[in-house]
Amino acid sequence: MQSAQKIRELNDTARQTFTGCRVMVTRGVAALDCVDAVIAAVRSYSTFNADNDPYGEHDFGSFAVAGERLFWKFDYYDSDMQMASLDPADDTITVRVLTIMLAEEY
Repeated sequence: MQSAQKIRELNDTARQTFTGCRVMVTRGVAALDCVDAVIAAVRSYSTFNADNDPYGEHDFGSFAVAGERLFWKFDYYDSDMQMASLDPADDTITVRVLTIMLAEEY
């Protein structure tokens, strides 16, 4: 399996189920009255195209909820969370972190 395809599959599963990753919500998002709607929007996000997903890894999304512009993104760390993962396609050596934030917090 090609690396981008494996990363995409791991990212999609992690984003849709919140398993296989750590989920971080910024203070700005946590302060919203619509956190449940934000979480649902992240899990159901499917608006990937060549402009917003040039590598086909499904690692970033931009969306709006209740008039707020938000982003979600994946970062990949080694198992000690000390540096970037050497291979994000290998979930045995990678800790995925999904961060959900207000666009202004990026």
